[in-house]
Amino acid sequence: MDHPLIDLINAKIAAAERDGAFDNLPGAGKPLPECDDPENALLNRLVREVRGVPEFVTLSKTLATLRAEALEEADRDKRRAILREISLTEAKLDFARRAWVR
Repeated sequence: MDHPLIDLINAKIAAAERDGAFDNLPGAGKPLPECDDPENALLNRLVREVRGVPEFVTLSKTLATLRAEALEEADRDKRRAILREISLTEAKLDFARRAWVR
């Protein structure tokens, strides 16, 4: 089933083409860049352009920091709290990686 506004969308695109809105765009006439992940190409490009990182990357960095803190912490109770946080972060990281793959 087509989108309910498909006719309006097509009309707007046709009007923009007639008005030259797509003339002289950056990269016009050049080949498209190679894409090793066409299914997620748009998402990957947007993430790169806004300098965003997937959640699992952020969680991996957090996990590395927590592990370093645990190694340096001498107080047993504080180390236990850090280890608990490491465990929770590892679980979140596992979920984030699985979500990213889907």
